[in-house]
Amino acid sequence: MNAACLIVYASMTGNTEELARYIGKGILQAGGTVEIKDIIEADVTDLENYNGILLGSYTWGDGDLADEFLDFYEEIDGLDLTGKCAAAFGSCDSCYEHRGRAVDILSDKLVELGAEVVLDGLKIDLAPTDSEIEQCIQFGEDFVKNHFDLRGVL
Repeated sequence: MNAACLIVYASMTGNTEELARYIGKGILQAGGTVEIKDIIEADVTDLENYNGILLGSYTWGDGDLADEFLDFYEEIDGLDLTGKCAAAFGSCDSCYEHRGRAVDILSDKLVELGAEVVLDGLKIDLAPTDSEIEQCIQFGEDFVKNHFDLRGVL
């Protein structure tokens, strides 16, 4: 099993898309492979074809998952992600009470579906700063490292 990863994200302003791209860069730097898809282009069955899954969404309103992610979120209920490594990430705004709650919602769903969430959810306020860009790249590298540690093969 190799570190073939899929990143699926929803982005309204481009911030979460930017996070996805930097995380993808980290995955590549660590020796993994990655496909990055906007939620609109993704199909739930795509998740079955990768052994590393990263889901990203901005937090909307009072701690809600992005509207674009709702159908996908409901459709993945039938999947068995046992044996898959996973993580969640997203852009958020610390001005709101439930900062980055969409990341928590996605992490919980991944666990519910049997995936092994190998990293705490990454929450970045609005557009990433230079140091947060490095944090995103490191998140991707750490995802591959944790995947490798769990599976023993890259």
